[in-house]
Amino acid sequence: MTTTCIPIKNVSQRADASRYPLDQWYVAGFSSELTNKPIARTFLNQKVVLFRTSEGQVAALEDRCCHRSLPLSCGTVEDAGVRCGYHGLLYAPNGQCIEIPGQERIPSKAKVKAYHVVEKNKIIWIWMPREEGAEPTCLAPAYPFHDDPRYKFGSGNYHYKAPWQLIHDNLLDLSHLGYVHLQTIGGDAKLHMNAPMKVTSEGDQVKVVRLMPNSSPPPTYRAAWPFGEKCERWQEIEFDVTHLRIWTGAVEPGTDAIDDPNRGGFHMRGFHGITPETEETCHYFWSMSSTKHPDMPENIEAVIQQTAFTFDEDRIIIEAQYQNMLEFGEKASWVDIHVDAGANRARRIVAEFLKKQATAELSKS
Repeated sequence: MTTTCIPIKNVSQRADASRYPLDQWYVAGFSSELTNKPIARTFLNQKVVLFRTSEGQVAALEDRCCHRSLPLSCGTVEDAGVRCGYHGLLYAPNGQCIEIPGQERIPSKAKVKAYHVVEKNKIIWIWMPREEGAEPTCLAPAYPFHDDPRYKFGSGNYHYKAPWQLIHDNLLDLSHLGYVHLQTIGGDAKLHMNAPMKVTSEGDQVKVVRLMPNSSPPPTYRAAWPFGEKCERWQEIEFDVTHLRIWTGAVEPGTDAIDDPNRGGFHMRGFHGITPETEETCHYFWSMSSTKHPDMPENIEAVIQQTAFTFDEDRIIIEAQYQNMLEFGEKASWVDIHVDAGANRARRIVAEFLKKQATAELSKS
């Protein structure tokens, strides 16, 4: 027998096609986060519980027991799945209830929605479809640097009280480094603002390249590599709708060309998974992979520590920016300057996604 409860509050559990690009792989977390406890997260207004079975399978289910709606994330992970912490219903990774304590027959309706998830290169990806239950139409993105022996990496995540696209803006415009991150990866503010910027796009991707020859090494670079007074520095940013890849670094003057893809020197490869939680909040999953100079001590802990410090600085700026936007309301209009070219192109791509999805939704109604 099944009954229907009366919801206390009418909260939408549907990913709105007018607000978020769908039929996309979004970052749900990192492999290291899934231990022996379930994790509760909200992605695109949908409450999800993540867990890993004893056999190593990663699963994502709607975070709601079908019996009395307790979040499954309040329960426990067992060999076969996740068990509700209220009356003990056990759910398999496919969302089907496979055990009800004290009851042999399991109703066919005793199940919850399951999401497609993939674990790849130490990253957990979740497929957010336009049509509920639809199969993925492409492979989850690859990020091989987490498994590349030339690099060591660390990772972390933030919860932002700000919309996801404000983080896109921040990451696609590294001119702010000279003002926001003076103690770590910043450097000469004038150099950052005046560095030539090449912006290109192909399909749904945007690439921003900035080369800064004859640059003073910032503190993070000096701590990790034996640079002298000057270095040849580069920044390459690649935007996808659900994540960004940022490759920065420097070579010593007179060595490799900074526009050579096979250049040596000090490398920092940042992965940035920006996943909306709601219209006003989001998840920011990041990792940093770096190289080590053969004559210097291991640097990954210092690099990760300083990377986290820079992201702390960014979050303060972005959340304050958004709060000010709310307080000024319609008066908070923006004036673009030259450093906004990459961010504006990315916003146009997202806007086009949303426009197509909204049109498709209207055609069905």
